[in-house]
Amino acid sequence: MTAPLVQPGPMLTPARLARFSRQLMLPGFGELAQRRLQAARVLVIGAGGLGSAVVPALAGSGIGTIGVADFDTVELSNLPRQLSHGVADLGRQKVASLADTVAAIDPECRVVQHTERITGVNLPALLEQYDLIVDGSDNFPTRYLTNDAAHLAGKPLVWGAILRYHGQLGVGWRGHGPGYRDLFPIAPAPGEVPSCELGGVLPSLCLAIGALMSTEVVKLVTGIGEPLLGRVLSYDALAARTREIPYAVIADADEITNLVDYEVFCGIAPASEPGAGAAGTHAVAPISAADLLQRIRRTEPLRLIDVREPAEAAMRRIGGSTLLPLAELLDGAEPPPGDAPIVVYCEVGMRSLRAARELRRRGHPDVVSLDGGIERFAGVAGVAGELVIR
Repeated sequence: MTAPLVQPGPMLTPARLARFSRQLMLPGFGELAQRRLQAARVLVIGAGGLGSAVVPALAGSGIGTIGVADFDTVELSNLPRQLSHGVADLGRQKVASLADTVAAIDPECRVVQHTERITGVNLPALLEQYDLIVDGSDNFPTRYLTNDAAHLAGKPLVWGAILRYHGQLGVGWRGHGPGYRDLFPIAPAPGEVPSCELGGVLPSLCLAIGALMSTEVVKLVTGIGEPLLGRVLSYDALAARTREIPYAVIADADEITNLVDYEVFCGIAPASEPGAGAAGTHAVAPISAADLLQRIRRTEPLRLIDVREPAEAAMRRIGGSTLLPLAELLDGAEPPPGDAPIVVYCEVGMRSLRAARELRRRGHPDVVSLDGGIERFAGVAGVAGELVIR
């Protein structure tokens, strides 16, 4: 148990007492805890899968001020898992859509909309306005940025992550326990961990992890229970099991003294030209099977390169592709000449990633690797059997 993070706000009005009556009767909770929630200021990074679950839950719990930071707009593919947005919100800023959702839940909850991209330049000043930060982002540069900014500000961070059927969440707070860097001191290589766009995510997983994250916020603000400090909660939706993974502060880790270029730190941008893209580190952007299928159906010009062995290609291949086994490519063989973007694929996506990095190293600027390989593409294409030649 930690001390309450926020001092209590003013006495609750009769209407607020009636609204939160089911919480007020909880053992160890009471009106004082509710007044702390009313006075709390919480910054949520991301208005997507996790953010659209966390923010309404925080509003329903009685958080007085919620800042939401996201520069993205609502797309059709968001709707199955981002239930705070609807068809009428397509094309709108996600933060505006979330603000309307909160207003429908509790008009007295103040929502501050931050539509700019969060960076190391603007986040420290933003954090000064809030008591704690919730990270519901979907990329590693932002996760390390929010961790470091919260650490330097001495404010608690509640973070969550989801992919496919699994979710994780934890709490970091300098002086109270380890942080995100103690759990993941080194960022994964670009393309090593697919995004939800490429790897998929079970829609209900967003709600499950988002609800747990909002519970951690309530615990920190009010001082009830035991926050997830030094523990990661992992949830396997398919097995309906949770497990707890303990971790500790890395004693000899470098001290966080300032914010850095997190695109460079995560290997997405070259150190010599911050923000200039991935070419300098030869990092490769993956392409999803669904995206490739759409581009093929639109007859966009592409150079499809199959880096498997001839025996594998003889069993099935994507129509129109050129066979260039990985060993030959690494020995110096080049893909067919042309200006069209290169899409490299193999069976499951590992060899193609290596091949694509090699092509980037040689100076081919527009190269992507098919995430999940032809195995996933064949499944996504489904009835479009003419695209996969067997």
